[in-house]
Amino acid sequence: MADYQTFTQSIKKKTGIDLNLYKEVQMKRRLTSLRDKRGYRDFNTYFTALLEDDQLLAEFLDKMTINVSEFFRNSSRWQVLENKVLPLLLSGKKRIKIWSAACSTGDEPYTLAMLLSQYTDLNQVEILATDIDDRILARAKEGIYTERALKEVPSQLKKKFFTYTDHLYYIDEALKKTITFKKHNLLSDPFPTDFDLIVCRNVLIYFTEEAKTNLYPKFSHALKGNGVFFVGSTEQIFNPEKFNFKVLDTFFYQKNG
Repeated sequence: MADYQTFTQSIKKKTGIDLNLYKEVQMKRRLTSLRDKRGYRDFNTYFTALLEDDQLLAEFLDKMTINVSEFFRNSSRWQVLENKVLPLLLSGKKRIKIWSAACSTGDEPYTLAMLLSQYTDLNQVEILATDIDDRILARAKEGIYTERALKEVPSQLKKKFFTYTDHLYYIDEALKKTITFKKHNLLSDPFPTDFDLIVCRNVLIYFTEEAKTNLYPKFSHALKGNGVFFVGSTEQIFNPEKFNFKVLDTFFYQKNG
């Protein structure tokens, strides 16, 4: 245990990432498996190796961030977003500003852009997509996906926004222009502000309750009045009023105006 605690302190000094804000049992299991796979018997020797090997460090950062993503993940929630939330947010205006936080390989912000294209001119859409992992952001910017990632994409959207070549799907350039990808650490960096919609799904589950309690007010502050916060299907906020939210729908929280 002391070995792991020393490791978390060293990692925080090196990278700014505080592993203590992630649920320890899950994170320690994941990193112990990676450490053992690379042939290190304790976290002290593993950290020394990370300092000396950039590729090993990049692999560590990739492993401690949870990059599981696909287009229209949990499709029933996206239907609520399309049929209820977006019309509400776009009522009386055309421009919309969105933050896809912890965007992973880009499936989520591109999904948002595809949906919005059906309601407004993409030139009126501004999507900020952030993640802590440089390598994942690079993949997101490329916009190249396998069949598996697209299994929930409606056929008309797949036909309109993807080019299929050599068993891979390439995202349309018009969607790319809508999105700005940027590195951001939810647990330590200042939050951008003035958003109509913030989507942060399937990452909060990995954080401690203390970390989430610190994050919710920041998300609330980052939204405009009546803006909406969309979370993952295991990340219900049990006391939304504490953070100036009200329940709009399951896993959708609207900031009080």
